[in-house]
Amino acid sequence: MEQVIQALKRTDAEERIPVLRLEIDYELVTLHDAMKGNDEEEKVQTKQRLKQLRQELIRLEA
Repeated sequence: MEQVIQALKRTDAEERIPVLRLEIDYELVTLHDAMKGNDEEEKVQTKQRLKQLRQELIRLEA
């Protein structure tokens, strides 16, 4: 049973990682736009989302 659970977790992670990478790319574009527009509030929010996405990616790749 333990092996089945581990296999399911691996499958979920394998499916989530590419989606996470796309989300990170999108947030980087958003950050770039906020930097160009001098939107301080958007920069702070985007950096926070990037930090959360980065932590999730690291956790899944471990």
